[in-house]
Amino acid sequence: MEFLTDTIETTAPAAEAAQELFFEPGNFVEMLRYMGIGMLVIFVLIGVIILATMATNAIFSKKKDA
Repeated sequence: MEFLTDTIETTAPAAEAAQELFFEPGNFVEMLRYMGIGMLVIFVLIGVIILATMATNAIFSKKKDA
């Protein structure tokens, strides 16, 4: 029985915190700006990685004599 009461006592704060959570659609709309900026940064970083890879390949690749 002691295990059961310990489990209930440790999960009680989580249950109380879950009751305080609520969904507000207005906040989601406001956060779309930040999500868009994050996606733009990811897109730019992928482009930089691609350009760095192409530059490295052009610099260090051996030319074939035709």
